Amino acid sequence: MLVWVNGPFGVGKTQTAWELRRRVAGSVLCDPELVGFGLHRAMPPWLREDFQDLRSWRSGVVEVLDLVLRRHEGLVVAPMTLVEPAYFEEIVGGLRALGHDVRHFALLAQRETIVGRLAERGLGHAFARVAGRSVALRRETFALSKLDLCLERLREPGFRQHVWTDELPLREVVELIAASIGVELSPDTDSPLRARVRRAAVGVRHIRVLTGK
Repeated sequence: MLVWVNGPFGVGKTQTAWELRRRVAGSVLCDPELVGFGLHRAMPPWLREDFQDLRSWRSGVVEVLDLVLRRHEGLVVAPMTLVEPAYFEEIVGGLRALGHDVRHFALLAQRETIVGRLAERGLGHAFARVAGRSVALRRETFALSKLDLCLERLREPGFRQHVWTDELPLREVVELIAASIGVELSPDTDSPLRARVRRAAVGVRHIRVLTGK
């Protein structure tokens, strides 16, 4: 089974996906964004536009996830913002046409909620400026520029199942998804402090991916 965790930039897709991977035994995380980063690195900077518009990205994501789903017996989790209906059908619909059980969840929240989360994330990423890496900060600006489009598109019926996260902590979002797909979660024994540290570590890991470090 593939769980595709969709949602606007900043809503909490990456944290949700990593927490699912942590608490579902035998699960793996496959990030479609990495396919796009690889394509960008093969191109001169002035040609690096939205990699989702590249047919090679869309076909590559289908090929990679198809391979993992055929060879891995456990749950596969893919966090990725995908709001273009045609691209969604090409990738998610394509995987389903290949016979895979794909469960899609669009994490949503009110605009002001996501803006607040982006602001908190931006403050947490401020060290990137000190290290000479402004990628994380630019990403927050990009996320805000795409927020309204993402919220408008992902509210559409074709992007169900919708999960409104305004009042839900991460643990409850993960529990809701697990219950919906019928998988068992391992007990969550993290203290509040340990949970914060774990989320921070995931954020730092994501910055390292973005900067290529």
